[in-house]
Amino acid sequence: MRIYTKLMENWQFTGPDGSTAAVTLPHTWNNIDGQDGGNDYWRGTCTYRTRFAAPVYDAEAQQVWLQFEGVNASAVVTLNGQEVARHDGGYSTFRVDITDRLQADNELTVAVDNSINDTVYPQKADFTFYGGIYRDVSLIVVGRDHIALGYLGGSGVQITPTVQDSDAAVNVKTWIEGDGEVQIELQDAEGKTVATGTGLDASMTIPAAHLWDGLRDPYLYTCVVRLVKDGVPVDEVRQHFGVRSFSVDAKKGFFLNGRPYPLHGVSRHQDRKGLGNAITREMHDEDMALIREMGVNTIRLAHYQHDQYFYDLCDKYGMVVWAEIPYISEHMPNGRANTISQMKELIVQNYNHPCIVCWGVSNEITISTKDNKDMLDNHHVLNDLCHEMDKTRLTTLACYAMCGPFNPVAHITDLVSWNLYLGWYVPGLFLNDLWMDFFHLRYPNRPLGFSEYGAEGMPNLHSSHPRRGDHTEEYQAKYHEYMLECFARHPWLWATHVWNMFDFAADARDQGGEPGMNHKGLVTFDRKTKKDSFYLYKAWWSDEAFVHICSKRFVDRTESEIEVKVYSNQKTVALYADGKKIGEQTGEHVFTFRLPLQGEVQVKAVAGDKIDEAAFRHVDTPNPAYKLNKTKSKSANWV
Repeated sequence: MRIYTKLMENWQFTGPDGSTAAVTLPHTWNNIDGQDGGNDYWRGTCTYRTRFAAPVYDAEAQQVWLQFEGVNASAVVTLNGQEVARHDGGYSTFRVDITDRLQADNELTVAVDNSINDTVYPQKADFTFYGGIYRDVSLIVVGRDHIALGYLGGSGVQITPTVQDSDAAVNVKTWIEGDGEVQIELQDAEGKTVATGTGLDASMTIPAAHLWDGLRDPYLYTCVVRLVKDGVPVDEVRQHFGVRSFSVDAKKGFFLNGRPYPLHGVSRHQDRKGLGNAITREMHDEDMALIREMGVNTIRLAHYQHDQYFYDLCDKYGMVVWAEIPYISEHMPNGRANTISQMKELIVQNYNHPCIVCWGVSNEITISTKDNKDMLDNHHVLNDLCHEMDKTRLTTLACYAMCGPFNPVAHITDLVSWNLYLGWYVPGLFLNDLWMDFFHLRYPNRPLGFSEYGAEGMPNLHSSHPRRGDHTEEYQAKYHEYMLECFARHPWLWATHVWNMFDFAADARDQGGEPGMNHKGLVTFDRKTKKDSFYLYKAWWSDEAFVHICSKRFVDRTESEIEVKVYSNQKTVALYADGKKIGEQTGEHVFTFRLPLQGEVQVKAVAGDKIDEAAFRHVDTPNPAYKLNKTKSKSANWV
């Protein structure tokens, strides 16, 4: 059976300045300069070196493989002075058999390159392309006869469940390297065997199958695939899978297991402040906990393949996922082969995840593309590839705001969504309604979604009169209030994904907020502050009772009377000022009260047994610590 050994310690890193220092993986070299603005973070080739003793293995009966789960963006791997692997694509797993190159003591060198080129995606996008070995590196000792390790970084097992009335037909394909008989056991969540099969292409039936049913019941089975030789198991792979059906109706939206299941959720980037992409499992867990708290039921994992651990979390918690490759912003004729290789790896490595319902082939590809003919052909190739490799899922893409509804790129994939920021980059929130209505009228049988929408909001920037472009927490909330009502008026949308769940680094940015950052997140980059908009979505989507007073960080006010806004998913909210009840309202999601303000007032919002508190203070002049954001709204103040 397989033995895994992590190679995370005792690496020597030679960085951009030529100096060498000891590092521990995961690691990136742009974790600081890729987050501070200026569009000047260092891109090039850096080197990682380590020494390791050969693992204990039987050279006659076993092999040793080297596995990398994420190296951005290109890697040249050398073992004991000989090149053993090359890989282009910074977000997927790759492996190499190093058995014949092993010595008692070994030197492993990885040259990692995130430099500007025209062959490997991404090259142009609104996020930082951190260079480094930022996911796990492992040695795998396995028998010479084993379930394939060399098939596009995947598990070597492909599980296809199909709902058939109350039962499930399950097909399991297995790739092997060497010889042996494949034996398959399907287990329920308690570990009980529910079906068995044999062979490289086996079909089984689970009677009275328990469905993977989104948030309310994300039930998972386990597929155990064993390679047996002379009656003895020599290798084993375990993969979770779920039984579910889904479909999309252009007039009725998304369906899960035959029932309407409106998809409302967020997009997610994987980086962290001061760490870049070199994040831990505990950080993945924290992200998922925040997403779940808000009541999300779908996640667009943008704009690349995410860590397998996070897809596992999506399976476990019932998130419906859009998974995509980083074919983004600009079509590069010399990068066609890379789009194909990254798509193959995305599908093979993620095929068994029940959470995934669609493969995203590109994002905003028309922003700066010049060769439209070659770009369109590339899209047709990718779309056909997805359907050839996976006949069970749909394809989709995200169109740029300036990509018109008649653009042929918008009519290639099964589904389409738009990245629209009407009411943020351009005036007129009402344009969102007009745009959706026009597309739906013109293409009534084309499923439409919103893949990105949002507004910058900074929790230290506030205004009593928020305006588009002012980066205040208040305008961000106002924007999202409109968008949620807008989506309610268009229930046929196949999915909506907020841009973004978390603030993230985009080193090219310097647009009025903090340089190098995109502040459209509902939670700050460090995950410590939930913005008011977070609680607005929680009021719409979550069943967990709560009440939240908005603008709590905007304490000092010059007005003698202010509006106090409260978000809650309860039907009735009462507001108290210094212990005295000043009003009670019955409604949904958003409640507003007028509060006379003299001196400092202690405010309490009550909804059932839930309470939230805040303090507001009247001042004659703005707090001198405030800095007027003159480049934006004159009513916006830093606090």
